[in-house]
Amino acid sequence: MTTFEKRERGFESKFALDQEQEFKATARRNRMLGEWASGLMGLQGDQVAEYARAVVKSDLELPGEDDVLRKVFEDLKGAGVAMSEGDVRNKMGELLAIARQQIRDGV
Repeated sequence: MTTFEKRERGFESKFALDQEQEFKATARRNRMLGEWASGLMGLQGDQVAEYARAVVKSDLELPGEDDVLRKVFEDLKGAGVAMSEGDVRNKMGELLAIARQQIRDGV
């Protein structure tokens, strides 16, 4: 194997690892977003975990994060929580940063 081939495999491995970590961070962010939103909606007990799972599942419907944003925003609005789409999007960004750090730290 040439040096070029070794470097190429190294880059491919790093890319695959980065993609896996980003997928995990996004799923973790979605779970944390669901837990946060459920608190705002007054859900308790098993309802919190159930809603968080529903938010994680909603991300699998369409590419991108707009499906998650739409679900959480509409659910909050339906529950009478005064919150803008921008507020939810900001929270998503904040929680994604936390989730990425947790993944890096192995938490």
